[in-house]
Amino acid sequence: MSRPRLRWLRRLVFYAFLVLVAYLLVRQARAVDWSQVRAALAAYDAATLAVAASLTLASYVLYACYDLGARRYARHTLPASRTTAISMTCYAFSLNLGALVGGAGLRYRLYMHAGLGIGTIGRIVAFTISTNWLGYLLLAGGLFIAGQVVAPPQWHLGARALPWLGAAMLVVCVLYLVACRAMHGRVFHVRGHHFRLPSVPLGLLQFALAACNWSLMAALLHVLMPHGTPYTAVLGTLLLAAVASAVAHIPAGIGVLEAVFIALLGHRIPAPQLLAALLAYRAFYYLGPLLLAVVGNALLEARPRADGRRHSSSQSV
Repeated sequence: MSRPRLRWLRRLVFYAFLVLVAYLLVRQARAVDWSQVRAALAAYDAATLAVAASLTLASYVLYACYDLGARRYARHTLPASRTTAISMTCYAFSLNLGALVGGAGLRYRLYMHAGLGIGTIGRIVAFTISTNWLGYLLLAGGLFIAGQVVAPPQWHLGARALPWLGAAMLVVCVLYLVACRAMHGRVFHVRGHHFRLPSVPLGLLQFALAACNWSLMAALLHVLMPHGTPYTAVLGTLLLAAVASAVAHIPAGIGVLEAVFIALLGHRIPAPQLLAALLAYRAFYYLGPLLLAVVGNALLEARPRADGRRHSSSQSV
């Protein structure tokens, strides 16, 4: 009896949270001069747009290296070109539709169509997801402990807690590498899947790839922000917004991303310019790649199914 009630309570809290977010968004939107937002969008020159497009491409290519690293970890021999295409397609869907749909569900579908087995795909998904959040912990931990993320004046407790939170994040990073060293050969069984920790060099690669990718995402936003905005402030706010979006489970973090940036940077940047930068960021990093990913998904689905016995590794680790 308690479990149905708990599910009902979770749904109630979740929907109440959505209503609260919607209310805050409408309230904030009414206070914004949208003519100034349009003017700020129109003020971007061709050079800025070209740099933004280049940073977007670089980030997606770097993200594809997550799956290339997982290719080594899972020991499958699917061609690197197809692995890259699957990774970039899934990334765009994941950003816009949520990690469960794009990051996991679509990966399973496309990799199965390519001939890989369930066990191998599970290891790929685990590797890519862990890579993304390991880099997050490393960057956020360093920023928080160094005091580079400045909380708003009303966040008195948050400002004091951030360095401690950063230290805890860095400890987790160290413990992960220690575990990779001590338990690399050990097999873990989770819901019928078999996993093992990567080697230390592969673990270090995970940190490097994800930290660089988060940095590129922040660089894209920084280019679109008004001149003089500190890069570390943009990076720290983006990292906090990523967690808020993941907790909210709202596709593309619609409203959550904007709310976090307004809360943390609204005292530094006028709201119209801040919203213009966020809208341009969404156009470059979310919507544009999604349109290409729809085409890419159709092409990947149309390709003949590969021989699973040739491309998939053994299901035993």
